[in-house]
Amino acid sequence: MTRYLQFILILLLGLGLGFWIARLQVTEKPDAMESGEKKPLYYRHPMNPQVTSPVPAKDEMGMGYVAVYPEPPATSERVPKSEKILYYRHPMGAADTSPIPKKDEMDMDYLPVYEGEQSAPGQIQISPEKIQKLGVVTAIAEKRALIRSIRALGSIQVDESRIHAVTPRFEGWIQRLVANTTGQSVKRGQPLLEIYSPELMTAQQEYLIAHEGQEALQQASAQAQDTAARLTENALQRLHYWDIAPAQIRRLQSTGKPLDTLPLLSPVNGVVLEKPAVEGMRFMPGELLFRIADLSTVWLLVEVFEQDIGGIRPGQAVQVHINAYPEKLFNGKVGFIYPTLATETRTVKVRVELANSDGLLKPGLYGSVTLATQAEGGTHLAIPDSAVIDSGVRQIVLLQKDEGLFEPRAVKLGQKADGYYEVLEGLMPGDEVVTRANFLIDAESNLKSALDGFGNAASQAKPETQHEGH
Repeated sequence: MTRYLQFILILLLGLGLGFWIARLQVTEKPDAMESGEKKPLYYRHPMNPQVTSPVPAKDEMGMGYVAVYPEPPATSERVPKSEKILYYRHPMGAADTSPIPKKDEMDMDYLPVYEGEQSAPGQIQISPEKIQKLGVVTAIAEKRALIRSIRALGSIQVDESRIHAVTPRFEGWIQRLVANTTGQSVKRGQPLLEIYSPELMTAQQEYLIAHEGQEALQQASAQAQDTAARLTENALQRLHYWDIAPAQIRRLQSTGKPLDTLPLLSPVNGVVLEKPAVEGMRFMPGELLFRIADLSTVWLLVEVFEQDIGGIRPGQAVQVHINAYPEKLFNGKVGFIYPTLATETRTVKVRVELANSDGLLKPGLYGSVTLATQAEGGTHLAIPDSAVIDSGVRQIVLLQKDEGLFEPRAVKLGQKADGYYEVLEGLMPGDEVVTRANFLIDAESNLKSALDGFGNAASQAKPETQHEGH
């Protein structure tokens, strides 16, 4: 009887303990569900995300690895039109698919692709979440004036039309140099040197003799007076031809004595560029004694690349920056476009004319010129240049057909101006094109095309396999 009672007691205790454990599990289950705890996919290095571990670990500094949890499904994802799964794609967008569920190298599940989610051939569908992650930016194709800024480099040069050479028309010797240094500024009519010339002395004496003869024949016949007047005039004209200053001729007429030395005067205001003349030197007719340049106007000769030369016109206003005066801006105009191209640099020389009344622009200074050119024909359909994907063979843009739906579109482009391309064919005003992250979308489009081609090849191969099975 005692053993029977012991057996009954043990049975009752076991039933009570089991009931208590079951009740405890039922009461704890809702708390665990409400806590929202997730199982980590893996653990990553706190300083190097490329290093992972399937279990909790610490780095060399004693810092714990960071748990990586699965992302919750996005509520804004499109609901598939059909429950039929076509295939499973890599969760990180890699070019890898699977006909059955599987996991990637990070133990993340491949994502199902349902029937009806695929866009039309030649288009790519991207979820709003991925668009936001990629940072996609679009712009509207619209008509605008294409104004292009051309910048060219060059240097200040002397205006060739304002260079004067001082060359005597007779033989002589330099008695004294007045302008005796290169770079010296001279004024128009200022003596450059004093010269002695036997020919000049003879010409003065001939004039004085002719003038005295004319005075002596005041009572002679008209024919004799006319002959004397012509001789005097010829002698005076000879002095003019030899560039004798009018003041010196008046002095000769007033004194009646030939001058031993005569000054040679500067023909213009300017600076002495060259001075072969040396005091005491003998010179011959036509020999260069001075080269003087008028620097009130100078040239900036710049090199313009051949692809830019078509937008430049003579008379066009330009702005010039001179390296020596970074705070100043000079205004000029295009004076001449040279007719030849330098084959070594593929550039054309352009001459810009600049006023230089204050003398700041010195020959040899480096500078740059900015020319604003506008395309002919008013406004043109244009898109930002960042929207163009140039493969070298053709140019395409990504046209946004709808929200998240893109289509590659081949375009024919015209001229480029300040960040915009003229569109000749392929787009209409109002079309929206991608200007940022278009290369990433294009890569996605290429992946989709490859997958579509793989699917088409598989569907074409399937009937042949069935035929062989028969």
